[in-house]
Amino acid sequence: MTTLQSSTLVCSSASRGIRATLQAPKLRHLSMPKLPMRDLVEELNMRIGYTTTTQIEMKPQTTTTTSTRDDDGPSSSTVISELYAIMESVADRVEMHTNIGEQRDNWNHLLLTSINAITVAAATMAGIAASGGMGAPLVALKLSSTLLYSAATGMLLVMNKIQPSQLAEEQRNASRLFKQLHGKIQTTLALRTPTPMDVKDAMAKVLALDKAYPLPLLGTMLNKFPATVEPAVWWPQLRGPAEQEGLGGKTERNGWSGKLEEEMRDIVGVLKRKDTQEYVRLSKIVLKINKILAISGPLLTGLAAVGSAFVGSPHGSWAVFLGVVAGALASVVNTLEHGGQVGMVFEMYRSSAGFFRLMEEQIESNLKETEVERRENGKLLEMKVALQLGRSLSELKDLAASSSRNGKTTEEFGSKLF
Repeated sequence: MTTLQSSTLVCSSASRGIRATLQAPKLRHLSMPKLPMRDLVEELNMRIGYTTTTQIEMKPQTTTTTSTRDDDGPSSSTVISELYAIMESVADRVEMHTNIGEQRDNWNHLLLTSINAITVAAATMAGIAASGGMGAPLVALKLSSTLLYSAATGMLLVMNKIQPSQLAEEQRNASRLFKQLHGKIQTTLALRTPTPMDVKDAMAKVLALDKAYPLPLLGTMLNKFPATVEPAVWWPQLRGPAEQEGLGGKTERNGWSGKLEEEMRDIVGVLKRKDTQEYVRLSKIVLKINKILAISGPLLTGLAAVGSAFVGSPHGSWAVFLGVVAGALASVVNTLEHGGQVGMVFEMYRSSAGFFRLMEEQIESNLKETEVERRENGKLLEMKVALQLGRSLSELKDLAASSSRNGKTTEEFGSKLF
């Protein structure tokens, strides 16, 4: 009897469970929160127990990343910051040299116009005084002419000493070279992670340019009439170790081969024998002309001042001749020297010789490097040399071949640009 009651209770409870299950859809009125799929998955993972596992797996990654940044970040970021600081200083120097170059070019034009106007006025006064002036008018004209000639002489001495056209050319060269350095730093930052050696190299180049093209006039101004003419030098000295025998064979490493080394040596020989020597020779010729003109101008205005002071004296004919003709000749000489910008031409030739000297040193420093992997890539250097000389790669090879065949008798210059 007890067994029958227990089975009855079990059946009744099971039937109630079946009814409850069948009636479950009545709970549709309950609203479930609409979660995004990502949030729903995260919630399910948290309920299942993946949260602890995920945190344990992520912690080593986070720690590793942080430690890597702490080890590598400060050094590289410091080097980058230093290069950016140098780049800002270089950009500032570009602006300074450009502005000062324009100012000194204005000096040349203004001083030339003013001195010629003073000289012509003084010659005119001397001629008027000799044409029939008497008494006080004669004295006034003589005195005015003498004072004007004296002022022109003093101004010419200063102008010939500083050579404004040459000063302007120096600043133009400095501005161009600083722009070039600015571009090289930008290229370094864009292509690879800079190193402390890049910072040291950039600093050395900035200081070398500052020394080659100083801004102030007093104390550090370049000598405009040097005793010996040398190519301009605006780069730190490039010195490699003792020269090695070279690759010799056909093996190519880092773009270098024995044949390319021989070609580069031949190119250096052509530049030394032809281009550099030619521009040094032209610099010497222009310097001699500039010296003659720089001495002649003040000498003529000084003679004209003396002649105008003796107008109306017993030797008045010679005085008038000196006062008028010497003044006219002084205007011509001044115009030739500063209107023709002879000083600028001298600096241009000297800088051109320096350009070829720099190419020679760059090639030689690569050839003297004992470790080929530390050299600049040979193919890249060859392309740079060809572009700087205004030649194609095939023309560069022909130039090296003709130099190798003919030796010092070759008549062809290395550069086709200038």
